[in-house]
Amino acid sequence: MKNTLVHLGRFGFSIVGEGGHIGTSVSGGSSPRKLRAARSLEVEAVLSKPQFHLDLWLRFTVQNWLLDVGRPVVMLVLPADWFPLNRPGAAEYLHILYNICTPLIQLKMLERSPRTFPRLAVQLGVIAVVMGTSLHLVADSITRRLLLIGYQPHLSLRENPVMKDLKPSALIDAFDLLCYFDDTLGHLMWYVPLFLVLFLFFSGSFSYRRQEEKMPAAAWMLLVPNAAYFWYLITEGQTFILFIFTFFAMIATVMHQRRRGMVPDGNGLFMLYSFSAALFLVAVWVACLWSDGILRKKHPGLIYVPQPRAVYTLHLRQDTHT
Repeated sequence: MKNTLVHLGRFGFSIVGEGGHIGTSVSGGSSPRKLRAARSLEVEAVLSKPQFHLDLWLRFTVQNWLLDVGRPVVMLVLPADWFPLNRPGAAEYLHILYNICTPLIQLKMLERSPRTFPRLAVQLGVIAVVMGTSLHLVADSITRRLLLIGYQPHLSLRENPVMKDLKPSALIDAFDLLCYFDDTLGHLMWYVPLFLVLFLFFSGSFSYRRQEEKMPAAAWMLLVPNAAYFWYLITEGQTFILFIFTFFAMIATVMHQRRRGMVPDGNGLFMLYSFSAALFLVAVWVACLWSDGILRKKHPGLIYVPQPRAVYTLHLRQDTHT
């Protein structure tokens, strides 16, 4: 051939045409290199495949059931005279542990997320959670003492017989401020960062379709207690609006990621199924109590989600006394 050079190598040859363009290349020495590169890519794909964070969700579920749901249970089971009323009781100590553990779990969720977040925003979120749970601790402790002297949570504050007998009557405003710190300000500072962290964690729980994985058996075992806790969070904490907005944001994120060829991984599926099951439980709960006139009077707005504590004091505790 004209103007063509044939370069001979130790294990192969290459034909270089005009302008230095390679026409054919066969090299026996490059084959092991290609094999090593292919193996490294396979190992990288296996390592980068999303994993279900069983330890994280197990801690999240156990902590919430023991330290959050367990507080009213401990208050009902343990006799009131075991602890002086002017000192913290068992429920308060569980609440203190919850205040310590919750920010740590949320920080761990953000660490496991593939996304990075501004440090200042994370620090402000942790401060808000600690302050919100602390406000709830103080207000909830006083509410428990009021329950021992006849306070009825299924009634509004000013309709309670205990509050009507207060002298001077201006003290009702002090308890009204206490309820504001508990039910409004404390819950906002507590639950807004919580649902925001859950959504940010979910937004990073996606993988490409070729890496699509299903929920492991351990995730299915945690699904029921996790969904039941979200039901408790919605009903007792009165967080339906935050919950439904977070759920809609998760659905919108799934639709957006599908256009990019990505689907929820095991963690994302676990959160979607947990939120869906919790929403179903809330619907059943509201349907069972739909015609309750007393609870309707306490929740006169458009959103009617009765609190389990109010249902207990209105129906169950009266039945046990009779």
